[in-house]
Amino acid sequence: MTDRADESGRAAEVDEVIVALADPTRRRILDVIAAHGEATATTLAAELPVSRQAVVKHLAVLDRSGLVQGRRQGREVLYAVRPDRLDATARWMAGLAAKWEARLAGIKRLAER
Repeated sequence: MTDRADESGRAAEVDEVIVALADPTRRRILDVIAAHGEATATTLAAELPVSRQAVVKHLAVLDRSGLVQGRRQGREVLYAVRPDRLDATARWMAGLAAKWEARLAGIKRLAER
């Protein structure tokens, strides 16, 4: 795989994570799962102002983006947060912030001359 293909793949992963995190209910779901370590859709629905069906739909988005992973336990699916996708997105955001900081520092130097 070429560097450009690697970059394109990473960009798509970051896009998926950002889209998933754009919704406040999904962010809250991640918070609740993180607090519990693992949680079922039923547990999440009991702690959130949405139906179990809505939680299941949000979990599907989070799962597709790689932010959660489910594992079957009997009749239930337990979901856990996958921090690796969050870490990758945070690294991308930190890199973007560093580029802007460098640009702003250059503008400041020019303005102070």
